[in-house]
Formats: sequence, structure tokens, C-alpha cells
Amino acid sequence: MRRDSLAKKYMNAVDTNVLIYAHDPRDPVKRATALSLINSLIDGVLLWQAACEFLWVSRKLEPLGYTQTQAWSEIHRLRLVWTPIRPDWQVLDKAQQLLANYSLSYWDALIIAACLEGGVTCLYSEDFTGYSHIEGLQLINPFATP
Repeated sequence: MRRDSLAKKYMNAVDTNVLIYAHDPRDPVKRATALSLINSLIDGVLLWQAACEFLWVSRKLEPLGYTQTQAWSEIHRLRLVWTPIRPDWQVLDKAQQLLANYSLSYWDALIIAACLEGGVTCLYSEDFTGYSHIEGLQLINPFATP
């Protein structure tokens, strides 16, 4: 992580599921929510893991007309408007600590660790039921009904 170059005080990141829902026509409500969130984040962070997972998982949208060319274009677009964060060894160390202290999957611990090490203050994801905060990182399910 280049923590010193990430000077924004409040940075937001989205998990892979938000990126996928933005391009999945099967649930128009989630799609609209995801698109609205993505388009509103002026201080967004593009996590390496979320970008890689999006490219992989988006292949499931091909039968629905969403091509890999479109997926790659979306990642290139987000790289230009959001701060990209790539992992380093501290992320792996932090993920190990999170796994020891919380009931998380390996991949969820890794994405939370990337957020914590990168200075992200809020992660939007539907994957963290039971947690609203982990070590100062706010976890928000943008699809939850109030």
C-alpha cells in the first residue's frame, strides 16, 4: 500500500458484489442501487482483489449480454476515477490477524485487511452480516432494507 500517497480523509471502497450487481440485469433494484453508489463515490478506492474478482465473476454475466470486453473497460474506467490500491505483504499479515480475531472467510479477511492497510474508512458489501465495524472500518450493506 502507498498509505502516504492516499491523502483523502474519508475513502470508500466497494466489494466485488457491488460491482457485479451494477452490471447484472436480473435484479433491477440491486442494479440501480449499485450504479447509484458507484457513480456517487468521488473518493472511491479500487481494491486490487475486487477488480480481479470482478473480472473473473463477470464471466457469469456473458449469457446475459455483458462481455469480458465490457468488464475490462469498466475496470479501466474505475482506475481513472478512483484511487487504485494494490496489496503488499502487510495486507497478508493483517488478514492473518483478522482471521484469528473474527469469524471471516479468508477472502473477506483479505479485502478488509486491504481496506485497513490502505486507509479506507468505509467498505460497501453485502457479505458482512453480523459486523458493522471491524477495527475502525465501517461495513455497510447498500442493499439492506432499513
